[in-house]
Amino acid sequence: MAPPDGTAHPRGDRAAHAQLLEHAGRTTVGLCAAPGRDEPGRDEPGSRRTRLWGSGVLIAPGWVLTCAHVPAPHDGRRREIGPDGVLGVVLGGRVIAAQLAYDLSRPAPAAGPAAARADLALLRLLDPSVEHLCAWISDQPATLLEDAYIFRGHDEPGAPPDAARERVLRDSGGDGGDGEYDAVNGVAPGPAAPVDPFIAVRFGARDARGLQFGSDVRVTPGASGGPLVECDRGEVVGIVKGSHREDHLGLAVPVTALRGLGPEHLVAGATGLGRDPYHALMSRHDRWHWSGQDLGRDGGPTWFDAQHAIMAGRGRLWGVQERLQALDLLARLPAPRDPLVVEQAVGDALDSAARPGAWTLRTWRDGHGALYQGSDPYTELRTFVHYLRIVAQRTADQARDASGDEAARIREEAARLGEFVQAKAVVLRPQDRRRIGPVRRPPRSVLVEFEPLFFYDEAGRELFNWSVSEGYGRGQWLRVDVRESDGGVPFEQARDEVLQRLGARLLHADDDAKPGARVRLEVAVPEGRWHTPAGQWEVAASTRRTARGWPVGPRRPVVLRDQARRDEVDPAWLRRWQGIAAARELHALRLPPDRPPGGGAGPRSEEALLRLLEDAHEGTLPALCHSVADGAGRTAVGIALDSGFPVGLWSSAGHGERECDEACAEFHLGIRKLLQWSGGVARLPELVRELRADAAEPAENGPHWAHDLVLLYDDPLDPLPRVAADRPQVSPP
Repeated sequence: MAPPDGTAHPRGDRAAHAQLLEHAGRTTVGLCAAPGRDEPGRDEPGSRRTRLWGSGVLIAPGWVLTCAHVPAPHDGRRREIGPDGVLGVVLGGRVIAAQLAYDLSRPAPAAGPAAARADLALLRLLDPSVEHLCAWISDQPATLLEDAYIFRGHDEPGAPPDAARERVLRDSGGDGGDGEYDAVNGVAPGPAAPVDPFIAVRFGARDARGLQFGSDVRVTPGASGGPLVECDRGEVVGIVKGSHREDHLGLAVPVTALRGLGPEHLVAGATGLGRDPYHALMSRHDRWHWSGQDLGRDGGPTWFDAQHAIMAGRGRLWGVQERLQALDLLARLPAPRDPLVVEQAVGDALDSAARPGAWTLRTWRDGHGALYQGSDPYTELRTFVHYLRIVAQRTADQARDASGDEAARIREEAARLGEFVQAKAVVLRPQDRRRIGPVRRPPRSVLVEFEPLFFYDEAGRELFNWSVSEGYGRGQWLRVDVRESDGGVPFEQARDEVLQRLGARLLHADDDAKPGARVRLEVAVPEGRWHTPAGQWEVAASTRRTARGWPVGPRRPVVLRDQARRDEVDPAWLRRWQGIAAARELHALRLPPDRPPGGGAGPRSEEALLRLLEDAHEGTLPALCHSVADGAGRTAVGIALDSGFPVGLWSSAGHGERECDEACAEFHLGIRKLLQWSGGVARLPELVRELRADAAEPAENGPHWAHDLVLLYDDPLDPLPRVAADRPQVSPP
């Protein structure tokens, strides 16, 4: 804090951090109008100064991070931005062209309310030949700040970025603030006054609004979008957003907010970073910093050299050099298919089932940053080695059976990470080396989900995407294979694509579960596909390329799930499940019970069916011999699901609107016996598997009625995976 007389404390530790501060100054840039598009009325005649809108920081080759309100003010003011979002970046004494590429404050409307929003934006330098330094972006969240600096861009082309002091111009205007905070944007011509290019931060802490910090002087105008550099670790931890109107307080956006970056934030007409821009951006960042340490490289000290100078002598076994190499190796791996796998790896490495923190983990890099727990040096080393071992194994498993050059490259990079882990593990105690082996959570099931896109091809066929996930119970799923495209494919083609890979996926899940296990196969289908005979699907019995296919139903439990129940657990569904699970006896309710003359299910019969189902005993399960693909059977199943029923039994080859016959009587008798001897709803999946196995035998007295038996088993305590917030939106072709 500043003394009562307002004078600043002497900054005695600047010498120790001089190298870091120099790099921070060189990577901080000013933002202004595009080259040749000076804002009218802003500059004095003959002035060589460029009016700055704010600042930014170079974080990867060709990419600048800033606050979104700097190039695009939220108060309606216009910036002199050229065609295609072109603006200017003051770098190396000249103004170069850049494009507003991502705006995290304005996601595409199609992304919905769940899309991440933050006052951050990314600019892409249009000239790929421009060479520049990059700042180091922290991989861990900042909560408290005791020794930090904020930086602002350079408003005079030709001014040395590392000058001890530079001429800046003050301006009281601003936009894009947060409550009592005003953005510190804009430097207008006027009386010049010498001000440090950086300002010391005396304290700082994170709250719901971001990183609040205090300094001895007011935040310099033009600092919005500039970096907040934490000196104890030598990292950029925040992007300056604004300053308090009266006090020497400021507000910054934590760099961890960048984890929300997705394709929905791409500005129209801009060139982006692909389907996973956050992973692509941080991979470029980490690989650039690693390449800076190459032997024989020309140039002076690097940002890493500055970090090493600060951190040397602290006695850490996992220091900045280990982190630098580890993040480079992680950057060469593909992004995790699901953020859950990162949380699982972090939890296993920390030997904790709880989430690692309140911050979203999206990439392996994020998981690495979550491991800093203030442990002793040995425990910290063991934790990082354990985590990287898990990452190497999961990545290798993901590409184990894939073909092609890309899969081969992934296996090679996973092997390189494994070699690095082995080299670091040599100093661990023998018991720790034994414990850090193949660490996997045993899966309980494999889920195949067919997602309707609600539009059709030229032949009138409905189109679908599909995904395959491993299930660990209680709604915990890890997506392991997926087809997501705007166009989709017909259901039959989607099913065939799944079956080409399903055999190997089931075998791997069996292996991961325990020796001799057969995990359950769950198939989630939408209405209109409830007759899917998943138990009769033929899948490969081994991983041989020419392996024969065998029906899956007699060999492992196979159940159907309602794909429309993915978004949330309905109270009626949960109550009905709790009642069935607690029931001492299970009973079948034959549906539809009564059909009006002429067939079909008229309004009266639908109302009667709804009352019948709502009044059914807690241990009641619907059973149908009718076809559930259409007509009365489909209507009956729909009403049962609307009433909350989680379990049901029917035939995939049920009859149409004709009257029931002896085969129907045999079917319903078999269902009654099955439920009578079941011993509870939890045993139904295995009992149905046994019935399918018996029905597949040629014995004359076998339960042939069960050959086409379908079991709906929709556990609300283990709901289907929700749609990821950063998932690309599908639109009709």
